[in-house]
Amino acid sequence: MTIGSSHAGASRLQVALAFAAVYVIWGSTYLAIRFAVDTLPPFLMMGTRFLLGGAFFYVWVRMSGEPIPTWRQVRSASIVGILMLCCATGVVGWAEQFVPSGLTALIISGAPAIFVLIEWLRPRGNKPNLLTIVGLVIGFTGTTILIGPDQILSGTVDHKYFIGAIAIMVASACWAGGSILSQHIEMPKSMLTAAAVELLVAGGVLVLFGPLIGERVVWETVSLKSVLALGYLTVFGALAFAAYVFLLRVSTPAKVSTYAYVNPIVAVILGTTLGGEKFDARMGIASVIIIGAVALITIAKSVRRDPEVSPTAAAVPVDSEV
Repeated sequence: MTIGSSHAGASRLQVALAFAAVYVIWGSTYLAIRFAVDTLPPFLMMGTRFLLGGAFFYVWVRMSGEPIPTWRQVRSASIVGILMLCCATGVVGWAEQFVPSGLTALIISGAPAIFVLIEWLRPRGNKPNLLTIVGLVIGFTGTTILIGPDQILSGTVDHKYFIGAIAIMVASACWAGGSILSQHIEMPKSMLTAAAVELLVAGGVLVLFGPLIGERVVWETVSLKSVLALGYLTVFGALAFAAYVFLLRVSTPAKVSTYAYVNPIVAVILGTTLGGEKFDARMGIASVIIIGAVALITIAKSVRRDPEVSPTAAAVPVDSEV
């Protein structure tokens, strides 16, 4: 499976395997992060993951003969990487110390609504149509239900959980902001080159940031499960991202964006079966509302036929750039 494959050169088996990787592996990374941060400090863990993934992609693009990016392109990719990987994915890793992985995936699944909102509010942004606004209202309603307004109003909510949930929403906004920014600044021509720069820069920032806030690895307490989870995130996360890039070249955006609906389902199933996480009726209702809102926003976008990137582009799992 080569990144430059055309649709005609891609077999049905290759496409099916790529979709399976994007659906299942990306959906599983939420639980893998929870396992990793059980005994590993989140920012140092994420930084290590990004550095290893960035090195992998850098070697890949150099062996592929991709042109070396200009300083301006490197600067742009670095800014986007800090927004999307440090302020978004890194924060999600921190928040999963307090928020279950399935719930994290469901909150993040509402990212397209945040994407549309930021695109609307930015200078000379696109004003959403009525159908999109309805989707926004439904999506934020679902997210509110998911976080648990009854517990918030009664004062019985776990403060760490509540702060973690809010942090995940802020992370989604940073991811959406980085996604939009990347469409308006000069980025490396190759997606993999851009990914390599973003990962290496973000990894370096997080590895430096972690110790500044007191993070350190206590090797005596690090579990084998956390180490294996870090390895899984690094290796299989990179493979899933390569599969995603492949699909962007050989399939349609509408088909590729379906991972935004599948990933939360995979995350919830794995979280409840392998992670022992709770999934109650409130979460079920909220998840249906959120995913329905994402579908409505996607439909509204296609009706408008806007040249801008689909809002589902912001729904690339915030914890799964690599």
